[in-house]
Parts: sequence; C-alpha cells; structure tokens
Amino acid sequence: MNQTIWKLDNTIKHYDWGSIDGITNLFAIPNPTSEPMAEIWMGMHPLGCSLAIDEKLGKIRLDKLIKDNPQQILGNKTFQHFGSLPFLFKILSANKALSIQVHPTLENAKIGFAKENQLDIASDAPNRNYKDPNHKPELIYALTPFKAMRSFRAIDEIIMLFEKIALSDLTIPISQLKNNRHPDQLKHFFEYLLTLPTQTKTALIKQLLMKISTFNDEPYLTIKTLAKDYPDDIGLFMPLLLNVIELKPGQAMFLSAKTPHAYLSGTGLEVMANSDNVLRAGLTHKYIDSLELINNTNFESMALDQLLTKPVIKDNKIDFPVPVDDFKFEIIKSDQNLHCEKVDSAQIVLCLDGEITLSTESQSLTLHKGESALIAYQTDVYHYQGLGVLAKAFD
Repeated sequence: MNQTIWKLDNTIKHYDWGSIDGITNLFAIPNPTSEPMAEIWMGMHPLGCSLAIDEKLGKIRLDKLIKDNPQQILGNKTFQHFGSLPFLFKILSANKALSIQVHPTLENAKIGFAKENQLDIASDAPNRNYKDPNHKPELIYALTPFKAMRSFRAIDEIIMLFEKIALSDLTIPISQLKNNRHPDQLKHFFEYLLTLPTQTKTALIKQLLMKISTFNDEPYLTIKTLAKDYPDDIGLFMPLLLNVIELKPGQAMFLSAKTPHAYLSGTGLEVMANSDNVLRAGLTHKYIDSLELINNTNFESMALDQLLTKPVIKDNKIDFPVPVDDFKFEIIKSDQNLHCEKVDSAQIVLCLDGEITLSTESQSLTLHKGESALIAYQTDVYHYQGLGVLAKAFD
C-alpha cells in the first residue's frame, strides 16, 4: 500500500433540525440549496460512508478501502479488537432541538439488534430502534456556544422546579417523589410523564405553558423556546428534569450509554463509537419507544459541575480523556515549525482553522479549513506544519 494519507469527501446529512448556515459560516462549505445542513459524517458507517481520494484510483468508499487493507490502515490491535474503524467523527450544527434520547449499552444493543432482526424489521424501517449491534458513547466539543440537556438534576431540584409551577394534575406524582427521593421513584415519575394519554398530556402541556408565561429565567426560557417547534410534545417537561447546560467554544462533554440528553442549539464536533442506535422519548417527529428508552436509562442524578470533560493540556495539544476504547479526541495547535506525529492507530483529522500540511517521506497533503483526511496506521510517523488547528479522532 503506497498511499497512507487520503483526503476525504464526506457525507452531508440534511436533517430538519440542522442549521442552514452554521457549518457554512465556520468552514465555508457551500450550501447552494439552502437546506438544513445538520451533520457531516467522517468515517465508514454504512448510512454515511466517506470517500477516500486515491492518487491513482480516484474516489474509493472508505469501508472498501479499509476492508481491502484492514491491518495496514487500522493496525493489528484495532483490527483484532473491533474488525473495522471503531469510531465515527461528525460536524454537527443544530438550529433547533434534537430528540430527547439515550443510547444503549453494548450488551443491550446486541440483544436489541438480534431481536429486531428476528422480527424481520427492515433496517431502514421507521420503527426500528437498533440499526446495528454496537453501543454509542459520544463526546461533543463546542465550536460555538452549544446548548444541551443531559442527565437528571438532583431530585430536590426537580421537586423545587415542579412545585414552582404547581400543576394540579402532577400534585400526587410530585408528592410521591418528595416522599421517596430515590432514582427508582424518579424512574416512576419519568415513566408516568412519557406514557400519559394524549388528552391528559395535551391539557398538562397547556397548563405548563400558561404557568410559565411570565417566567424569564431558566429552565423556563428553554421550555418556551422548545414550545415554538414542539408545542404538543411531552419533551417540554424535560428541562425541569434534566440539567440545562451551555458549553463555551473549546469545552467538551462525554455522554456514556444510558445518559438521557438532547442537543438544543449550536455547532460542534461529535466523535462516537461507530453506531447509529438512538432511543427517543420526545422533541422529535421520529419513532418514539418510551418503554425501550426507560429500560435503557440511568436515573442517577448528576450535578451541573460534573458534566464537562476536563481537558489535559500538554505542549500544543489538548486531550479530552474518555472512559472507552472506541475513540480518543485531541485538539492540535499547529504553527510554522515542523511537528512530528506518531501513528498508533487509524486517525481522522479535520482542519478547524488555517492551512496545515501533512507529510511523509513519500506524500504531502495540505488541508484547508473544513477539510479532513484519513491517516493509516501504516504511516507510522507523519509531520504537520502550518498556522492552524486540527481536531484528531483516533482509537
């Protein structure tokens, strides 16, 4: 294999929650049709596989390139452990909320995938929960102010927020939670909300929006914003249950399996295990399976100051440690000096700013802002030079 670094041509996803100009403003990637440009996928997931630009053969699907050269590209350790590229790297830009969701554990993903296969549910069926047998831990890195909800608030805080709006139909469930401040009781309350009959749910949402109409603080402002896009959705109660957080540019947050969350607005980078398994509870027009989501949710509370991933800074690199083997993530600041980079596994690098040249003894490739490249394990060592910033996903 002569070539070991390939520029990538990536798949763009035009989901309805995407921003029309968020990615264009940051990376000058054109959007001639003015469709929502929600995500750009960098990797080999079958629902959005990148193309590698080969010097001799032109564009090759990344999954085929890796399948034909698995150990040279992945390295023996990754190949033996995962069998393929274990991560998916994305640019994500949200103009409105993504669904309230959780991702299953690896064990539950395997069970759910096999079960739905046995039921002959088509892989692209709208009522399919499990698209693959993999888990989907993920890290989000903010490029702009990035608003999200994640993990349950402290139960005392949840009780206080619900008591402030004093909805008569929730008096008994809140009283039960108040008398038994335990994750199991929080689960019962959460399930009660998600499984309300349509008529009761509609009346309750109407009461909620009426009660908070004069409130001008969080999390009630978030509820009002969500109501513009999802006026009849039970997800409007989630800001009272989940932490609302806004990441500043340069901050990151890791989400393990079973963590309830929703991205609300902003542009960031997302790196995750190579999976598209999503269980949804609200703020969406897609398929909702509340009971499957509840069975895959962690109901332990997390404090707001525990939500961010603490960076480790060393020389010109910022590392965001994650507790999984599927991926790692770094920000690399490049200058006009020639820097040496050791390659221990396949890497995907994205140029966030400036112009950076990657070089080996036989290759040279320049990345401009918004461009990305795959670097094979066989590269062993490469150099980078130029004023700019790289984001690196690897395992």
